[in-house]
Amino acid sequence: MVNLAKKPFYLSGKDIQWVEEIIAGMTLEEKIGQLFIMLDRKKNRAETKELFDKFHIGGCRYQNESAERIYEQNKFYQENSKLPLLIACNCDSGGSGACSDGTHIATAAACGAADDDMTAWNTGYVSGREGMAVGCNWDFGPVCDLLFNWRNTIINTRAYGKDPDLVIRNCKAYIEGVRESDMAVCCKHFPGDGVEELDQHLVMGVNSMECDQWDETFGRVYKEMIDTGIQSIMAGHIALPAYSRKLCPGIGDADIKPATLSKELLQDLLRDQLGFNGLILTDASHMAGMTSSMPRSMQVPGAIAAGCDMFLFFNDIEEDFGYMMDGYKQGIITEERLDDALHRILGLKAALKLHEKKEANKLIPDREGLSVIGCHKHLKMAEDAARKSITLVKDTQNNLPVSPNTHKRVCAFIISSPPLSRGNKPDPVRDIVRKEMMEFGYQVDIHDSYYDLVLGEGINEEVQLKSVIIGKVEEFKKKYDAVFVFINMKGYAQENNVRLGWSIGHSVEIPWYVKELPTVFISLNYTNHLLDVPMAKTFINAYAPTAQVIRQTLEKIAGKSPFEGKYDDNVFCGRWDTRL
Repeated sequence: MVNLAKKPFYLSGKDIQWVEEIIAGMTLEEKIGQLFIMLDRKKNRAETKELFDKFHIGGCRYQNESAERIYEQNKFYQENSKLPLLIACNCDSGGSGACSDGTHIATAAACGAADDDMTAWNTGYVSGREGMAVGCNWDFGPVCDLLFNWRNTIINTRAYGKDPDLVIRNCKAYIEGVRESDMAVCCKHFPGDGVEELDQHLVMGVNSMECDQWDETFGRVYKEMIDTGIQSIMAGHIALPAYSRKLCPGIGDADIKPATLSKELLQDLLRDQLGFNGLILTDASHMAGMTSSMPRSMQVPGAIAAGCDMFLFFNDIEEDFGYMMDGYKQGIITEERLDDALHRILGLKAALKLHEKKEANKLIPDREGLSVIGCHKHLKMAEDAARKSITLVKDTQNNLPVSPNTHKRVCAFIISSPPLSRGNKPDPVRDIVRKEMMEFGYQVDIHDSYYDLVLGEGINEEVQLKSVIIGKVEEFKKKYDAVFVFINMKGYAQENNVRLGWSIGHSVEIPWYVKELPTVFISLNYTNHLLDVPMAKTFINAYAPTAQVIRQTLEKIAGKSPFEGKYDDNVFCGRWDTRL
Protein backbone atom coordinates (compact mmCIF):
# COMPACT_ATOMS: atom_id res chain seq x y z
CA MET A 1 0.00 0.00 0.00
CA VAL A 2 1.24 3.46 -0.92
CA ASN A 3 2.72 5.64 1.82
CA LEU A 4 1.23 9.09 1.19
CA ALA A 5 3.57 10.76 3.66
CA LYS A 6 6.55 9.95 1.43
CA LYS A 7 7.78 11.18 -1.95
CA PRO A 8 6.15 12.34 -4.16
CA PHE A 9 2.99 13.11 -2.16
CA TYR A 10 4.46 14.40 1.12
CA LEU A 11 1.00 14.59 2.69
CA SER A 12 0.45 15.82 6.21
CA GLY A 13 -1.57 13.82 8.69
CA LYS A 14 -4.54 16.08 8.02
CA ASP A 15 -4.27 15.53 4.28
CA ILE A 16 -4.03 11.77 4.71
CA GLN A 17 -7.08 11.87 6.96
CA TRP A 18 -9.02 13.62 4.17
CA VAL A 19 -8.00 10.90 1.70
CA GLU A 20 -9.03 8.12 4.09
CA GLU A 21 -12.36 9.76 4.94
CA ILE A 22 -13.24 10.31 1.30
CA ILE A 23 -12.45 6.69 0.36
CA ALA A 24 -14.36 5.37 3.37
CA GLY A 25 -17.44 7.37 2.37
CA MET A 26 -17.41 6.42 -1.32
CA THR A 27 -19.90 4.16 -3.02
CA LEU A 28 -18.46 1.48 -5.31
CA GLU A 29 -19.62 3.49 -8.33
CA GLU A 30 -17.74 6.55 -7.07
CA LYS A 31 -14.60 4.49 -6.56
CA ILE A 32 -14.74 3.05 -10.08
CA GLY A 33 -15.39 6.50 -11.57
CA GLN A 34 -12.25 7.96 -10.01
CA LEU A 35 -10.16 5.60 -12.14
CA PHE A 36 -11.17 7.36 -15.38
CA ILE A 37 -9.86 10.45 -17.16
CA MET A 38 -12.42 11.73 -19.66
CA LEU A 39 -11.58 13.37 -22.99
CA ASP A 40 -14.27 15.98 -23.61
CA ARG A 41 -14.68 16.14 -27.39
CA LYS A 42 -18.34 17.15 -27.63
CA LYS A 43 -18.19 19.95 -25.03
CA ASN A 44 -21.90 19.69 -24.40
CA ARG A 45 -22.45 21.10 -20.91
CA ALA A 46 -25.68 19.23 -20.21
CA GLU A 47 -24.13 15.90 -21.26
CA THR A 48 -20.96 16.59 -19.29
CA LYS A 49 -22.88 17.33 -16.09
CA GLU A 50 -24.88 14.14 -16.53
CA LEU A 51 -21.65 12.17 -16.95
CA PHE A 52 -20.16 13.70 -13.80
CA ASP A 53 -23.31 12.91 -11.82
CA LYS A 54 -23.60 9.35 -13.11
CA PHE A 55 -19.99 8.21 -13.48
CA HIS A 56 -18.05 10.27 -10.86
CA ILE A 57 -15.05 10.82 -13.15
CA GLY A 58 -11.66 11.41 -11.53
CA GLY A 59 -10.03 13.60 -14.19
CA CYS A 60 -10.46 15.37 -17.51
CA ARG A 61 -8.55 16.38 -20.59
CA TYR A 62 -9.96 18.35 -23.46
CA GLN A 63 -9.64 19.58 -27.04
CA ASN A 64 -7.94 22.97 -27.34
CA GLU A 65 -9.83 26.22 -27.76
CA SER A 66 -9.16 29.82 -26.79
CA ALA A 67 -8.07 30.63 -23.24
CA GLU A 68 -11.42 32.25 -22.47
CA ARG A 69 -13.35 29.16 -23.55
CA ILE A 70 -11.04 26.74 -21.75
CA TYR A 71 -11.27 28.81 -18.57
CA GLU A 72 -15.08 28.69 -18.63
CA GLN A 73 -15.02 24.98 -19.46
CA ASN A 74 -12.68 24.09 -16.59
CA LYS A 75 -14.68 26.29 -14.21
CA PHE A 76 -17.79 24.35 -15.22
CA TYR A 77 -15.98 21.04 -14.64
CA GLN A 78 -14.96 21.88 -11.11
CA GLU A 79 -18.29 23.42 -10.17
CA ASN A 80 -20.17 20.31 -11.30
CA SER A 81 -17.97 17.60 -9.81
CA LYS A 82 -18.53 16.31 -6.30
CA LEU A 83 -14.81 15.76 -5.78
CA PRO A 84 -12.15 18.11 -7.16
CA LEU A 85 -10.96 17.04 -10.59
CA LEU A 86 -7.52 16.51 -11.99
CA ILE A 87 -7.62 18.61 -15.19
CA ALA A 88 -4.76 17.86 -17.56
CA CYS A 89 -3.16 19.64 -20.50
CA ASN A 90 -0.50 18.49 -22.96
CA CYS A 91 2.00 21.31 -22.64
CA ASP A 92 4.99 19.77 -24.42
CA SER A 93 6.01 23.09 -25.96
CA GLY A 94 4.55 25.74 -23.67
CA GLY A 95 1.16 27.29 -23.03
CA SER A 96 -0.01 26.42 -26.54
CA GLY A 97 -0.83 22.99 -25.13
CA ALA A 98 -3.26 24.50 -22.62
CA CYS A 99 -5.18 26.78 -25.00
CA SER A 100 -5.08 27.63 -28.68
CA ASP A 101 -3.88 31.18 -28.02
CA GLY A 102 -1.26 30.06 -25.50
CA THR A 103 2.42 30.82 -25.98
CA HIS A 104 4.52 28.34 -27.94
CA ILE A 105 8.01 28.45 -26.43
CA ALA A 106 9.92 25.51 -27.89
CA THR A 107 9.51 21.87 -28.80
CA ALA A 108 11.68 19.41 -26.92
CA ALA A 109 13.85 19.07 -30.04
CA ALA A 110 14.36 22.83 -30.03
CA CYS A 111 15.25 22.74 -26.33
CA GLY A 112 17.82 20.04 -27.03
CA ALA A 113 19.24 22.07 -29.91
CA ALA A 114 19.48 25.17 -27.72
CA ASP A 115 22.00 23.26 -25.61
CA ASP A 116 21.18 25.05 -22.38
CA ASP A 117 18.89 24.46 -19.42
CA MET A 118 17.05 27.76 -19.63
CA THR A 119 15.04 27.04 -22.79
CA ALA A 120 13.51 23.90 -21.27
CA TRP A 121 12.99 25.74 -17.96
CA ASN A 122 11.18 28.56 -19.76
CA THR A 123 9.03 26.04 -21.62
CA GLY A 124 8.02 24.42 -18.35
CA TYR A 125 7.51 27.77 -16.67
CA VAL A 126 5.12 29.03 -19.35
CA SER A 127 3.38 25.65 -19.49
CA GLY A 128 2.69 25.90 -15.78
CA ARG A 129 1.66 29.56 -15.68
CA GLU A 130 -0.63 29.46 -18.70
CA GLY A 131 -2.01 26.02 -17.83
CA MET A 132 -2.86 27.15 -14.31
CA ALA A 133 -4.40 30.37 -15.62
CA VAL A 134 -7.06 28.42 -17.56
CA GLY A 135 -7.75 26.11 -14.62
CA CYS A 136 -5.52 23.09 -15.28
CA ASN A 137 -3.60 21.42 -12.47
CA TRP A 138 -1.82 18.55 -14.24
CA ASP A 139 0.72 18.83 -17.04
CA PHE A 140 1.24 15.74 -19.20
CA GLY A 141 4.92 16.51 -19.62
CA PRO A 142 7.84 16.24 -19.93
CA VAL A 143 8.52 13.63 -22.62
CA CYS A 144 11.35 11.40 -21.39
CA ASP A 145 11.82 9.44 -24.61
CA LEU A 146 15.17 9.05 -26.37
CA LEU A 147 15.33 9.50 -30.16
CA PHE A 148 17.73 6.72 -31.06
CA ASN A 149 15.93 5.91 -34.31
CA TRP A 150 15.96 8.89 -36.68
CA ARG A 151 13.04 7.38 -38.62
CA ASN A 152 10.72 7.77 -35.64
CA THR A 153 8.49 10.80 -36.23
CA ILE A 154 5.98 10.30 -33.43
CA ILE A 155 8.54 11.68 -30.95
CA ASN A 156 10.89 13.41 -33.41
CA THR A 157 10.25 16.93 -32.14
CA ARG A 158 8.89 15.77 -28.77
CA ALA A 159 12.17 14.24 -27.58
CA TYR A 160 15.09 16.32 -26.33
CA GLY A 161 17.52 14.05 -28.15
CA LYS A 162 19.20 10.67 -27.88
CA ASP A 163 21.84 11.44 -25.24
CA PRO A 164 20.50 10.41 -21.81
CA ASP A 165 22.43 13.19 -20.10
CA LEU A 166 20.92 15.80 -22.42
CA VAL A 167 17.43 14.41 -21.86
CA ILE A 168 17.88 14.26 -18.08
CA ARG A 169 19.15 17.84 -17.96
CA ASN A 170 16.29 19.20 -20.05
CA CYS A 171 13.59 17.16 -18.33
CA LYS A 172 14.76 18.38 -14.93
CA ALA A 173 14.82 21.98 -16.13
CA TYR A 174 11.33 21.66 -17.59
CA ILE A 175 10.01 20.16 -14.34
CA GLU A 176 11.60 22.93 -12.29
CA GLY A 177 9.94 25.48 -14.55
CA VAL A 178 6.52 23.87 -14.15
CA ARG A 179 7.00 23.79 -10.39
CA GLU A 180 6.97 27.58 -10.31
CA SER A 181 3.22 27.01 -10.59
CA ASP A 182 1.01 24.67 -8.59
CA MET A 183 0.92 21.98 -11.29
CA ALA A 184 1.68 18.29 -11.18
CA VAL A 185 3.97 16.88 -13.87
CA CYS A 186 3.81 13.57 -15.73
CA CYS A 187 6.80 11.90 -17.37
CA LYS A 188 6.05 9.84 -20.49
CA HIS A 189 6.07 7.33 -22.24
CA PHE A 190 7.38 4.54 -19.97
CA PRO A 191 9.29 2.29 -20.75
CA GLY A 192 10.43 4.59 -23.55
CA ASP A 193 9.79 5.40 -27.19
CA GLY A 194 12.36 6.18 -29.87
CA VAL A 195 14.12 2.86 -30.40
CA GLU A 196 11.91 1.78 -33.29
CA GLU A 197 10.18 3.79 -36.01
CA LEU A 198 6.58 2.69 -35.41
CA ASP A 199 3.75 4.74 -33.93
CA GLN A 200 2.01 3.20 -30.92
CA HIS A 201 -1.21 4.87 -32.07
CA LEU A 202 -1.16 2.23 -34.82
CA VAL A 203 0.71 -0.79 -33.41
CA MET A 204 2.04 -1.99 -30.08
CA GLY A 205 5.37 -0.28 -29.63
CA VAL A 206 8.43 -2.40 -28.90
CA ASN A 207 11.50 -1.15 -27.07
CA SER A 208 13.98 -3.81 -28.20
CA MET A 209 16.81 -2.92 -25.81
CA GLU A 210 18.46 -5.53 -23.64
CA CYS A 211 18.08 -4.99 -19.90
CA ASP A 212 21.53 -3.56 -19.21
CA GLN A 213 21.29 -1.19 -22.17
CA TRP A 214 17.85 -0.05 -21.02
CA ASP A 215 19.14 0.46 -17.48
CA GLU A 216 21.89 2.77 -18.78
CA THR A 217 19.55 4.84 -20.95
CA PHE A 218 15.79 4.95 -20.37
CA GLY A 219 16.12 3.41 -16.93
CA ARG A 220 18.60 6.07 -15.86
CA VAL A 221 16.35 8.84 -17.19
CA TYR A 222 13.33 7.53 -15.29
CA LYS A 223 15.32 6.92 -12.11
CA GLU A 224 16.56 10.51 -12.18
CA MET A 225 13.01 11.81 -12.69
CA ILE A 226 11.69 9.66 -9.86
CA ASP A 227 14.42 10.92 -7.56
CA THR A 228 13.39 14.52 -8.34
CA GLY A 229 9.91 13.73 -7.02
CA ILE A 230 7.73 13.58 -10.14
CA GLN A 231 4.13 12.91 -9.16
CA SER A 232 3.02 10.79 -12.11
CA ILE A 233 4.23 8.65 -15.00
CA MET A 234 2.33 7.82 -18.17
CA ALA A 235 2.76 4.22 -19.27
CA GLY A 236 3.07 3.83 -23.01
CA HIS A 237 1.59 1.09 -25.16
CA ILE A 238 5.17 -0.08 -25.52
CA ALA A 239 6.52 -3.52 -24.70
CA LEU A 240 9.97 -4.13 -23.24
CA PRO A 241 10.48 -7.82 -24.08
CA ALA A 242 13.90 -8.23 -22.50
CA TYR A 243 12.63 -7.13 -19.10
CA SER A 244 9.36 -9.07 -19.42
CA ARG A 245 11.42 -12.21 -20.07
CA LYS A 246 13.79 -11.45 -17.21
CA LEU A 247 11.03 -10.72 -14.70
CA CYS A 248 8.73 -13.51 -15.92
CA PRO A 249 10.99 -16.43 -16.86
CA GLY A 250 9.36 -18.65 -19.44
CA ILE A 251 6.89 -16.03 -20.65
CA GLY A 252 5.80 -16.76 -24.22
CA ASP A 253 6.07 -14.19 -26.97
CA ALA A 254 2.29 -14.08 -27.30
CA ASP A 255 2.04 -13.09 -23.63
CA ILE A 256 4.35 -10.07 -23.88
CA LYS A 257 2.17 -7.00 -23.45
CA PRO A 258 2.66 -3.24 -23.61
CA ALA A 259 3.55 -1.56 -20.34
CA THR A 260 -0.04 -0.38 -19.87
CA LEU A 261 -1.09 -4.02 -19.45
CA SER A 262 2.13 -5.49 -18.04
CA LYS A 263 2.30 -6.16 -14.31
CA GLU A 264 5.98 -7.06 -14.46
CA LEU A 265 6.89 -3.72 -16.08
CA LEU A 266 4.70 -1.57 -13.84
CA GLN A 267 4.98 -3.35 -10.49
CA ASP A 268 8.29 -5.18 -10.64
CA LEU A 269 10.32 -2.73 -12.74
CA LEU A 270 8.78 0.71 -12.21
CA ARG A 271 7.53 0.36 -8.65
CA ASP A 272 9.99 -2.08 -7.06
CA GLN A 273 13.24 -1.68 -9.02
CA LEU A 274 13.03 2.04 -9.81
CA GLY A 275 11.17 2.94 -6.63
CA PHE A 276 8.31 4.98 -8.09
CA ASN A 277 5.69 5.74 -5.45
CA GLY A 278 3.49 8.13 -7.47
CA LEU A 279 0.50 7.78 -9.77
CA ILE A 280 0.67 5.75 -12.99
CA LEU A 281 -1.79 6.41 -15.79
CA THR A 282 -2.25 4.81 -19.17
CA ASP A 283 -1.55 6.57 -22.42
CA ALA A 284 -4.69 7.18 -24.50
CA SER A 285 -6.74 3.99 -24.52
CA HIS A 286 -8.01 4.41 -28.08
CA MET A 287 -4.51 3.77 -29.45
CA ALA A 288 -4.02 0.50 -31.33
CA GLY A 289 -0.99 -0.34 -29.20
CA MET A 290 -3.51 -1.07 -26.47
CA THR A 291 -6.70 -1.97 -28.33
CA SER A 292 -4.98 -4.71 -30.35
CA SER A 293 -3.52 -6.38 -27.25
CA MET A 294 -6.69 -7.95 -25.84
CA PRO A 295 -10.47 -7.47 -25.95
CA ARG A 296 -11.69 -4.11 -24.64
CA SER A 297 -13.56 -5.84 -21.82
CA MET A 298 -10.19 -7.11 -20.58
CA GLN A 299 -8.09 -4.04 -21.42
CA VAL A 300 -10.08 -1.69 -19.22
CA PRO A 301 -9.79 -3.56 -15.91
CA GLY A 302 -6.55 -5.19 -17.04
CA ALA A 303 -4.71 -1.87 -17.05
CA ILE A 304 -5.66 -1.18 -13.43
CA ALA A 305 -4.91 -4.75 -12.41
CA ALA A 306 -1.46 -4.49 -14.01
CA GLY A 307 -0.63 -1.42 -11.92
CA CYS A 308 -2.02 1.67 -13.67
CA ASP A 309 -3.98 3.89 -11.28
CA MET A 310 -5.94 5.84 -13.88
CA PHE A 311 -7.33 4.97 -17.29
CA LEU A 312 -6.95 7.65 -19.96
CA PHE A 313 -10.10 8.21 -22.02
CA PHE A 314 -13.28 6.32 -22.64
CA ASN A 315 -14.45 4.67 -25.81
CA ASP A 316 -18.11 4.45 -24.87
CA ILE A 317 -18.42 5.80 -21.34
CA GLU A 318 -21.22 3.54 -20.16
CA GLU A 319 -19.61 0.46 -21.68
CA ASP A 320 -16.10 1.13 -20.37
CA PHE A 321 -17.46 1.97 -16.92
CA GLY A 322 -19.30 -1.35 -17.04
CA TYR A 323 -16.14 -3.19 -18.09
CA MET A 324 -14.26 -1.68 -15.14
CA MET A 325 -17.04 -2.53 -12.71
CA ASP A 326 -17.27 -6.09 -14.03
CA GLY A 327 -13.50 -6.43 -13.75
CA TYR A 328 -13.71 -5.53 -10.06
CA LYS A 329 -16.64 -7.84 -9.39
CA GLN A 330 -14.88 -10.72 -11.18
CA GLY A 331 -11.70 -10.22 -9.15
CA ILE A 332 -9.53 -9.02 -12.04
CA ILE A 333 -9.08 -5.84 -10.01
CA THR A 334 -8.57 -6.92 -6.42
CA GLU A 335 -9.85 -4.90 -3.47
CA GLU A 336 -6.26 -4.16 -2.53
CA ARG A 337 -5.38 -2.91 -6.04
CA LEU A 338 -8.48 -0.68 -6.21
CA ASP A 339 -7.74 0.74 -2.77
CA ASP A 340 -4.12 1.42 -3.71
CA ALA A 341 -5.14 3.20 -6.92
CA LEU A 342 -7.68 5.35 -5.08
CA HIS A 343 -5.10 6.36 -2.49
CA ARG A 344 -2.73 7.51 -5.22
CA ILE A 345 -5.44 9.39 -7.13
CA LEU A 346 -6.78 11.18 -4.08
CA GLY A 347 -3.26 11.51 -2.74
CA LEU A 348 -2.28 13.50 -5.83
CA LYS A 349 -5.35 15.68 -5.46
CA ALA A 350 -4.45 16.30 -1.82
CA ALA A 351 -0.81 17.00 -2.72
CA LEU A 352 -2.08 19.72 -5.05
CA LYS A 353 -4.32 21.00 -2.21
CA LEU A 354 -7.36 20.58 -4.41
CA HIS A 355 -9.47 19.62 -1.38
CA GLU A 356 -8.53 22.86 0.39
CA LYS A 357 -9.04 24.90 -2.76
CA LYS A 358 -12.50 23.41 -3.24
CA GLU A 359 -13.40 24.30 0.32
CA ALA A 360 -12.22 27.88 -0.30
CA ASN A 361 -13.85 28.01 -3.77
CA LYS A 362 -10.40 28.53 -5.33
CA LEU A 363 -10.12 25.51 -7.63
CA ILE A 364 -10.19 27.89 -10.58
CA PRO A 365 -8.02 31.01 -10.35
CA ASP A 366 -9.42 34.49 -10.80
CA ARG A 367 -10.25 35.44 -14.38
CA GLU A 368 -7.71 38.26 -14.20
CA GLY A 369 -5.03 35.60 -14.31
CA LEU A 370 -5.74 35.06 -18.02
CA SER A 371 -3.61 38.15 -18.64
CA VAL A 372 -0.52 35.92 -18.52
CA ILE A 373 -1.60 34.20 -21.76
CA GLY A 374 0.74 35.55 -24.43
CA CYS A 375 2.13 38.22 -22.11
CA HIS A 376 5.28 40.14 -23.03
CA LYS A 377 7.45 38.09 -20.66
CA HIS A 378 6.36 34.84 -22.27
CA LEU A 379 6.75 36.18 -25.80
CA LYS A 380 10.29 37.23 -24.92
CA MET A 381 10.99 33.67 -23.77
CA ALA A 382 9.67 32.38 -27.12
CA GLU A 383 11.97 34.81 -28.91
CA ASP A 384 14.96 33.66 -26.87
CA ALA A 385 14.12 30.01 -27.53
CA ALA A 386 13.98 30.56 -31.29
CA ARG A 387 17.24 32.50 -31.26
CA LYS A 388 19.07 29.74 -29.38
CA SER A 389 17.60 26.70 -31.13
CA ILE A 390 17.39 27.38 -34.89
CA THR A 391 20.03 25.11 -36.38
CA LEU A 392 22.08 25.32 -39.55
CA VAL A 393 22.61 21.67 -40.41
CA LYS A 394 24.68 22.36 -43.51
CA ASP A 395 25.63 25.01 -46.06
CA THR A 396 28.09 23.03 -48.14
CA GLN A 397 28.00 25.34 -51.18
CA ASN A 398 28.27 28.52 -49.14
CA ASN A 399 24.92 29.87 -50.30
CA LEU A 400 24.58 31.95 -47.16
CA PRO A 401 24.07 34.72 -46.45
CA VAL A 402 20.92 35.30 -48.48
CA SER A 403 19.17 38.62 -47.89
CA PRO A 404 16.94 41.12 -49.69
CA ASN A 405 20.10 43.14 -50.39
CA THR A 406 21.66 40.32 -52.38
CA HIS A 407 18.69 38.17 -53.44
CA LYS A 408 15.66 40.44 -53.58
CA ARG A 409 13.36 38.33 -55.77
CA VAL A 410 12.55 34.92 -54.34
CA CYS A 411 10.23 32.01 -55.02
CA ALA A 412 8.99 30.24 -51.86
CA PHE A 413 7.66 26.69 -51.83
CA ILE A 414 5.56 25.61 -48.83
CA ILE A 415 5.64 21.80 -48.60
CA SER A 416 2.62 20.86 -46.48
CA SER A 417 0.72 17.85 -45.28
CA PRO A 418 -2.45 17.00 -47.25
CA PRO A 419 -5.23 19.56 -46.68
CA LEU A 420 -7.57 16.89 -45.28
CA SER A 421 -5.37 16.95 -42.14
CA ARG A 422 -6.33 20.61 -41.57
CA GLY A 423 -9.99 20.49 -42.50
CA ASN A 424 -9.43 21.10 -46.23
CA LYS A 425 -8.22 24.61 -45.56
CA PRO A 426 -5.04 26.27 -46.86
CA ASP A 427 -1.95 25.83 -44.74
CA PRO A 428 -1.82 28.97 -42.54
CA VAL A 429 1.97 28.85 -42.79
CA ARG A 430 1.63 30.23 -46.34
CA ASP A 431 0.33 33.54 -45.03
CA ILE A 432 2.86 33.64 -42.20
CA VAL A 433 5.76 33.06 -44.63
CA ARG A 434 4.45 35.66 -47.07
CA LYS A 435 3.99 38.28 -44.35
CA GLU A 436 7.35 37.69 -42.70
CA MET A 437 9.30 37.60 -45.97
CA MET A 438 7.67 40.77 -47.29
CA GLU A 439 8.24 42.62 -44.02
CA PHE A 440 11.84 41.44 -44.11
CA GLY A 441 12.21 43.09 -47.50
CA TYR A 442 11.87 40.28 -50.01
CA GLN A 443 9.84 40.43 -53.17
CA VAL A 444 8.30 36.99 -52.79
CA ASP A 445 6.07 34.74 -54.88
CA ILE A 446 4.51 31.87 -52.96
CA HIS A 447 4.19 28.83 -55.21
CA ASP A 448 0.69 27.37 -55.48
CA SER A 449 0.99 23.63 -54.87
CA TYR A 450 -1.41 21.09 -56.32
CA TYR A 451 -3.16 21.08 -52.92
CA ASP A 452 -3.59 24.87 -53.06
CA LEU A 453 -4.86 24.83 -56.63
CA VAL A 454 -7.35 22.04 -55.97
CA LEU A 455 -8.75 23.86 -52.94
CA GLY A 456 -9.33 26.91 -55.11
CA GLU A 457 -10.19 25.48 -58.50
CA GLY A 458 -11.14 21.84 -57.94
CA ILE A 459 -9.66 18.78 -59.62
CA ASN A 460 -9.22 19.17 -63.34
CA GLU A 461 -6.62 18.62 -66.06
CA GLU A 462 -5.51 22.25 -66.13
CA VAL A 463 -4.73 22.21 -62.41
CA GLN A 464 -2.74 19.01 -62.82
CA LEU A 465 -0.71 20.44 -65.71
CA LYS A 466 0.06 23.61 -63.73
CA SER A 467 1.42 21.44 -60.96
CA VAL A 468 3.76 19.25 -63.00
CA ILE A 469 5.08 21.45 -65.84
CA ILE A 470 8.16 23.41 -64.83
CA GLY A 471 8.25 25.77 -67.77
CA LYS A 472 11.36 27.45 -69.15
CA VAL A 473 14.27 27.13 -66.75
CA GLU A 474 16.05 30.23 -68.07
CA GLU A 475 12.95 32.36 -67.53
CA PHE A 476 12.71 31.10 -63.95
CA LYS A 477 16.35 32.05 -63.38
CA LYS A 478 15.78 35.53 -64.79
CA LYS A 479 12.70 36.04 -62.63
CA TYR A 480 14.18 34.96 -59.28
CA ASP A 481 17.42 35.37 -57.38
CA ALA A 482 16.90 32.55 -54.85
CA VAL A 483 14.51 29.82 -53.76
CA PHE A 484 13.21 29.13 -50.24
CA VAL A 485 11.64 25.78 -49.38
CA PHE A 486 9.66 25.67 -46.12
CA ILE A 487 8.80 22.10 -45.10
CA ASN A 488 5.75 21.92 -42.83
CA MET A 489 4.98 18.19 -42.75
CA LYS A 490 3.40 16.79 -39.61
CA GLY A 491 0.95 14.17 -38.42
CA TYR A 492 0.41 11.02 -36.39
CA ALA A 493 -1.96 8.07 -36.01
CA GLN A 494 -2.35 7.71 -39.77
CA GLU A 495 0.99 6.32 -40.87
CA ASN A 496 3.86 4.95 -38.84
CA ASN A 497 6.31 7.63 -39.84
CA VAL A 498 5.73 10.87 -41.66
CA ARG A 499 7.98 11.55 -44.61
CA LEU A 500 8.29 14.59 -46.81
CA GLY A 501 5.57 14.27 -49.45
CA TRP A 502 5.05 16.33 -52.58
CA SER A 503 1.52 17.46 -53.38
CA ILE A 504 1.39 15.48 -56.65
CA GLY A 505 3.57 13.02 -58.54
CA HIS A 506 6.30 14.76 -60.60
CA SER A 507 5.41 18.00 -58.83
CA VAL A 508 7.07 21.29 -59.74
CA GLU A 509 7.98 21.42 -56.03
CA ILE A 510 10.54 18.61 -56.38
CA PRO A 511 13.98 20.27 -56.13
CA TRP A 512 14.91 20.60 -59.81
CA TYR A 513 15.99 24.16 -58.96
CA VAL A 514 18.86 23.40 -56.56
CA LYS A 515 21.45 23.54 -59.35
CA GLU A 516 19.87 26.60 -60.94
CA LEU A 517 19.58 29.11 -58.07
CA PRO A 518 20.75 29.39 -54.45
CA THR A 519 18.20 27.32 -52.52
CA VAL A 520 17.56 27.34 -48.78
CA PHE A 521 15.56 24.50 -47.18
CA ILE A 522 13.91 25.14 -43.81
CA SER A 523 12.14 22.40 -41.85
CA LEU A 524 9.45 23.82 -39.60
CA ASN A 525 8.78 20.50 -37.89
CA TYR A 526 10.66 17.22 -38.20
CA THR A 527 14.44 17.06 -38.10
CA ASN A 528 14.97 14.15 -40.51
CA HIS A 529 13.87 15.63 -43.85
CA LEU A 530 17.34 15.46 -45.39
CA LEU A 531 16.53 11.83 -46.11
CA ASP A 532 14.07 13.01 -48.77
CA VAL A 533 16.03 16.04 -50.01
CA PRO A 534 19.68 14.94 -49.85
CA MET A 535 20.36 17.26 -52.79
CA ALA A 536 19.78 20.24 -50.47
CA LYS A 537 23.05 22.09 -49.94
CA THR A 538 21.69 24.56 -47.40
CA PHE A 539 19.42 23.01 -44.77
CA ILE A 540 18.03 24.47 -41.55
CA ASN A 541 16.03 22.86 -38.75
CA ALA A 542 13.76 25.50 -37.21
CA TYR A 543 11.44 23.19 -35.19
CA ALA A 544 8.16 25.17 -35.29
CA PRO A 545 5.90 26.90 -37.87
CA THR A 546 5.43 30.11 -35.90
CA ALA A 547 5.91 33.70 -37.02
CA GLN A 548 8.59 34.20 -34.38
CA VAL A 549 10.59 31.21 -35.61
CA ILE A 550 10.25 32.16 -39.29
CA ARG A 551 11.26 35.76 -38.59
CA GLN A 552 14.39 34.77 -36.71
CA THR A 553 15.26 32.14 -39.32
CA LEU A 554 15.22 34.85 -41.99
CA GLU A 555 17.51 37.00 -39.85
CA LYS A 556 19.99 34.18 -39.46
CA ILE A 557 19.87 33.33 -43.17
CA ALA A 558 20.65 36.97 -43.92
CA GLY A 559 23.62 36.93 -41.55
CA LYS A 560 22.07 39.39 -39.10
CA SER A 561 22.44 36.93 -36.23
CA PRO A 562 24.38 33.67 -35.88
CA PHE A 563 22.95 30.17 -35.91
CA GLU A 564 23.24 28.93 -32.32
CA GLY A 565 21.43 25.57 -32.45
CA LYS A 566 23.24 22.25 -32.14
CA TYR A 567 22.46 18.93 -33.85
CA ASP A 568 23.46 15.30 -33.62
CA ASP A 569 24.07 12.86 -36.47
CA ASN A 570 20.40 11.81 -36.53
CA VAL A 571 19.84 14.71 -38.94
CA PHE A 572 21.89 12.94 -41.63
CA CYS A 573 19.65 9.84 -41.48
CA GLY A 574 22.52 7.36 -41.71
CA ARG A 575 23.41 8.33 -45.29
CA TRP A 576 26.56 9.79 -46.86
CA ASP A 577 24.81 11.84 -49.54
CA THR A 578 22.85 13.91 -47.02
CA ARG A 579 26.16 15.36 -45.82
CA LEU A 580 27.28 16.65 -49.23
